[in-house]
Amino acid sequence: MKGHISSQKGSVQIDNEVMAKYAGSAAVENFGIVGMASVNMKDGLVTLLKRDNVSHGVNVVINENNKLKIDLHIIVAYGVSISAVCENLINNVKYKIEEFTGMEVKKISVFVEGVRVLD
Repeated sequence: MKGHISSQKGSVQIDNEVMAKYAGSAAVENFGIVGMASVNMKDGLVTLLKRDNVSHGVNVVINENNKLKIDLHIIVAYGVSISAVCENLINNVKYKIEEFTGMEVKKISVFVEGVRVLD
């Protein structure tokens, strides 16, 4: 299901992949986030994604009321407060997605898939 915005002049449909890419880009801007993670369910392996593949660590679901549920799979930097980073991440992504799409974000779930030491 695609997101849709209707007005008197017409309607706009936004694909989930567009919202996932935007949410992933907004997520990696946050302090303490090393990058997005891709989880291979078959092998249980977690891979750090490059900047051009940030949408693979994001899952966007649009419910029947046109509200968004976003899952973010991230890798955090070693030594940061995970709870503070995740709280900041949720607030930042929620704000940017709602401003970008005009749609309401109902829920954001953050899955910390790993920790990396920064050089």
